[in-house]
Amino acid sequence: MKKKVVIPAILLTAVLAAGSLYFAHNQALEKASAATPAAPPSVPIVAGTVTQHDVPIYLTGVGTVIAYNTDIVRAQIQGQIISINFTEGQRVHAGDLLAQIDPRPYQALIDQYTGNLERDQAQLKNAQANLTRYTTLGDKGWATPQLIETQQAQVGELQAAIKTDRALIDSAKVQLSYTRLTSPIDGVAGIRQIDVGNIISPSNTNGLVVVTQIDPISLIFTLPETSLPKIQQQQQKTKTPLSVLAYSQDDTTLLDQGVLGLVNNEILQTTGSIQLKANFANKSNKLWPGELVNARLLLDTRHNGLTVPAAVVQQGAKGPYAYVVNPDNTVSIRPIKVAQISDGQALIDSGLKANEQVVVDGQYKLQPGTHVTFLHGQAAQEAAAQDALQAPIP
Repeated sequence: MKKKVVIPAILLTAVLAAGSLYFAHNQALEKASAATPAAPPSVPIVAGTVTQHDVPIYLTGVGTVIAYNTDIVRAQIQGQIISINFTEGQRVHAGDLLAQIDPRPYQALIDQYTGNLERDQAQLKNAQANLTRYTTLGDKGWATPQLIETQQAQVGELQAAIKTDRALIDSAKVQLSYTRLTSPIDGVAGIRQIDVGNIISPSNTNGLVVVTQIDPISLIFTLPETSLPKIQQQQQKTKTPLSVLAYSQDDTTLLDQGVLGLVNNEILQTTGSIQLKANFANKSNKLWPGELVNARLLLDTRHNGLTVPAAVVQQGAKGPYAYVVNPDNTVSIRPIKVAQISDGQALIDSGLKANEQVVVDGQYKLQPGTHVTFLHGQAAQEAAAQDALQAPIP
C-alpha cells in the first residue's frame, strides 16, 4: 500500500518541475522581445535618378495669336453686287475675285468719255488745218493777225479738252476696275457680310468680307519687366533671333516654333510687364487668330544640367526639398534650389548630385531615416495612383 502512494508523489513532483521550467523559458523570451523590438516595416516608394544633360532655359508667358495681316474687303464705289465668287472659310490668294459689282454704269461712262474724245480730236484736226491756212494767208497779207490768234486759241482749247477727255476716261476705267472686289492678300475668307443683289458702297463699314493671313502668323505675349535685361543680354550675345515655342493652353501640345521679332518699346506700367511679338511660319495652321496660348522664350541652354521628375520636388516651410535615398535604403531630406520646371522635369540649381536616387512618389509616408523598398513597372504605377488618392489635401 505504501508503494502505491509513493509513485503518484514522484509523478506530481516531475510535473511541477516541468511547469516551472516552461514558465521560466517564457519569461526569458518575453524579456528578450522587450529588449530588441521588431524593426518597423519598410515603406514602398517609386524612385528616380538625378540625370545630367543639356537643358533649355525658358521664360514662359501667356499670349494671344494675331493675324499677320487682316484686311476688310470694302467697296470703293457704289453699285449692285451681281455675283459672289468665294466660299466662306475658303483660302484665297492676292488678286482673286471675291465679288462683282454691276459694271454697266461705269462702262457707259467710259463709252461717253471716249465719244467726247473722238469728237474733240476731230475738231482739233479741223482747227489745226484752218490755223495752217490762216498762217499762210497771213504771211501774204491776206489774213489779219487777230484771225490767226483766234484760230490758235481754238486749237489750244481743243487740245486741253482732249486732255480732259483722256483724264475722264482714265478715271472711269479706275472706277470700272473697282467693280471687281478682289482679295488684297493671301489668307482665309471669313463670314460674308452682304449677299447678291444688295447695294454696296464705301459707307458699308463691314464691307464684303474679312480676309485674314494666317501663314505666317504672329503671337503677342507678355513677360515680367525683370526679364528684359536677360533678354537683351542674350540678344547681344547671340546676335540671332531668339526661338519661341507656342504651346496649347494646357501646356501639353507644341503648336509651332517661331522666332522673336520684337520687344516692345515701352513697359506696361499698369502690369509691370513687357510685350513681345514672335512670328511663326504656321504651315500646319495649328495657330489661329485670337487663340490663347502659352509662350516659351528660349533664353539659353544649360549644359550638363541636373534634372529630376517634377514630382520629386516637395514644398516645405523653408522652401523646396527632396527625399534622397541613402545607400542603406533609408531616406533623408535634402533642401534644393529649383531653376525651372518644364515638361514634367525640374532643373536643379543646387542640393542634388548626378546619379543620386530620389523619391518620386510616396513621400507623404516618409520621415528622415525611414527604410524604403522600391516599386517597379506596373506596381509603381499602381502605387502612384493609390498615393494620389490617399495623399492629404494641401
